[in-house]
Amino acid sequence: MEKNALCLRTRDLTVIAACAALMAVCAWIAIPTDPPFTLQTMAVFLTVGVLGGKRGTIAVGLYLLMGAVGLPVFAGFGGGLGILLGTTGGYILGFLGSALVMWAMERLLGGRPLVLLFSMVLGLLVCYAFGTVWYMAVYARASGPIGLAVALGRCVVPFVVPDLCKIAVALTLSLRLRRHAQ
Repeated sequence: MEKNALCLRTRDLTVIAACAALMAVCAWIAIPTDPPFTLQTMAVFLTVGVLGGKRGTIAVGLYLLMGAVGLPVFAGFGGGLGILLGTTGGYILGFLGSALVMWAMERLLGGRPLVLLFSMVLGLLVCYAFGTVWYMAVYARASGPIGLAVALGRCVVPFVVPDLCKIAVALTLSLRLRRHAQ
């Protein structure tokens, strides 16, 4: 059988579904703040790190689709378009940007550990940027304008150190598990 860019084996579909479920479980592990501290970002980076760019991005897309149709896969067992269109929805949608950045880095520079680390950090910055712009736009529509410094102070600064710790865990686990997911 010829292997092409769109071909996915049964094993691929299984690990993609398992990783989408892992993202949901990690979203449920949360410290309730606004936005909540969850293990979601770790699961996103772990998924792409283990599965690679193509399958990892598909898993992230599946996770977002599950949430968009109303399955309770987001923090606090939430789901639906209301969450994605809310103030913090941009950070959740930013996971897809993170996955795409990681996939692009993998395609351009390979899968060496240093490249994977750099792609995770760059992916996190993309998620922060997209989520913050989204937050500011949705907040402004609902409550009036908000400054960039205030938005970053609420939605990014408190999460930087925990997210870097999650990247360290995701990187370590990815390097150990990726050969088993091929």
